Amino acid sequence: MNAMPPAPRGVINPDPNPAVTMTLDAAGGVEITDIDTAQPLSLCDRDRIKRLFRAHPILVFRGQLLSKAAQYAFTENFGEIEGLHVGRHTNAEAYTAVHTVSNLDADGHPSGAMKERGNYFWHTDKSYHAIPSLLTMLHAVDIPQEGGQTQFANTRLAYAALDDATKARIADLRAVHSWEGSRINSGSPPATDAQKLERPPVDHPIVRTHPDTGEKMLYLGNHSHAIIGMGDEEGRALLAELLAHATAAEFVYSHQWRPGDLVLWDNRCLVHRARVHANMGQERRVLHRTVVRGDAPY
Repeated sequence: MNAMPPAPRGVINPDPNPAVTMTLDAAGGVEITDIDTAQPLSLCDRDRIKRLFRAHPILVFRGQLLSKAAQYAFTENFGEIEGLHVGRHTNAEAYTAVHTVSNLDADGHPSGAMKERGNYFWHTDKSYHAIPSLLTMLHAVDIPQEGGQTQFANTRLAYAALDDATKARIADLRAVHSWEGSRINSGSPPATDAQKLERPPVDHPIVRTHPDTGEKMLYLGNHSHAIIGMGDEEGRALLAELLAHATAAEFVYSHQWRPGDLVLWDNRCLVHRARVHANMGQERRVLHRTVVRGDAPY
């Protein structure tokens, strides 16, 4: 499928102060070094960050000291904040939409056991929603000394690198995305009947158009498990083939977390996954997560 070379990664720099940004490799992200995300943004800084986000699907802010309330407030600059995952309902705690992703067990101790495995498979957040997520934001609270990276693959670059015959073949195909299928694909505990009712299957185009740029990209991942109009085996094989292409090394950025990192990314043109770290049973990995609601893929 990778018969053509990847599309050029260069973009016109949308940052009026490029001295305080640093371009990341592969997936096209950028590191911003002069913003304190715990403070209210000026209109100028907010507009600048949004311009950068349109050009770079990953933004990295280092050394951020964020309470959950501050992360909630910063996230609101990008749109409507989503609630919790399937089956995890809100309670009386403030800022429940800022939830914790960790390797801690019920007693608060590091654990190597992975009951929930979905984060370790390539996916785009909440594609099993009719209106999937626009962006996700993670703030690093406790980070292991080695490992525990998050990897990002740029599906716009991957689509551009497809040969014309493959582009024509997949142009009008739609994939089925569901919470139930995601659980099966990742080997996690099966979806309950209540969860199936809460999130019934939806379908989205395999080739999605980015609403900000008009560019085409692949839209797939662990939550997708069938193609409308294809037999199960043929559909799964094509989805696996496209995902393998999209996550080839030339399209992937691996983020090595540091304490205080705040990373936000565009779910419309990226798939991502967490990587297992060697000392999961001994070292804490705790991050705070917020998600912004997007729009219907087309």
